[in-house]
Amino acid sequence: MTTQPSFPLIVPEVGRADAVLSAALDGVTRSAAQRWLEEGRVTLGGVPVKKNARLQPGQELLISPPQPQELDTVPQDIPLDVVYEDEDVIVVNKPVGMVVHPAPGHPDGTLVNALLYHCKESLSGINGQLRPGIVHRIDRDTSGLLIAAKNDRAHLALAAQLQDHSLFRLYHAVVLGGFREDSGTVDAPIARHPTDRKRMAVCRPGEGREAITHYQVVDSHDGYTHLTCRLETGRTHQIRVHMAHIGHPLLGDPVYGPQRPFPGLAGQCLHAAQLTFTHPATGERMTVEAPLPNWFQRVLNRLKLD
Repeated sequence: MTTQPSFPLIVPEVGRADAVLSAALDGVTRSAAQRWLEEGRVTLGGVPVKKNARLQPGQELLISPPQPQELDTVPQDIPLDVVYEDEDVIVVNKPVGMVVHPAPGHPDGTLVNALLYHCKESLSGINGQLRPGIVHRIDRDTSGLLIAAKNDRAHLALAAQLQDHSLFRLYHAVVLGGFREDSGTVDAPIARHPTDRKRMAVCRPGEGREAITHYQVVDSHDGYTHLTCRLETGRTHQIRVHMAHIGHPLLGDPVYGPQRPFPGLAGQCLHAAQLTFTHPATGERMTVEAPLPNWFQRVLNRLKLD
């Protein structure tokens, strides 16, 4: 069994070992986590952990990941809007329409292809593959900031910040309907939809994973509202699901909204505008920003929203 250097992982929440591992290490799928557990790569107090073991918050796992494997994905010279970069991390402003990871139907032209070219040999391999360490993701039709790790140490540090909610992300969104209050919080767990596996859904307490979104009204006019949303957690489609759950789906959302087109929109009206994190090497608290793109500003102007 070949491995990379082992590293500790503090269990963030109650759950099955395979689920906890895949949630804590973005880029490690549930099936990959199960394989690591079956191969004895995850131990607790020196004892291999079974994939169905129920873990408790605060337990310290020791993880020995496999050697990174080369990807079939090829580097591509795709222009990137780099907002910040050093030897540990890179923050890019992703445009609408760009997929983050290669997938069926999108084998190339992705952010990973672009980062492979841009970063050359400086790649995180903590997820078991030699590729830029995508620490979190945003949807294809969402624009804005995304941070990637350029080495395993940075990847682990940023993943830990996601788990303890110290990595903050602020989004701008336009939603349907008006609000009685100027601000609020949606605290509702999210899980895979029970019948449509491509969708996520709010589920009953005790099921799914904790999800918390804080929102603030910027402006409202004629049945539309411009919000900022701060993620305390980072679940798939979180803002889109939470806003639809409280009766305010995102404008243009083809999955959770009324599915009526809006001129100038390719999908949901959502932009990741601000990212705050602790630098994994220096310990400095950093905030980077991406201004509202032209397409978003045109929507605001059309709807007479500031």
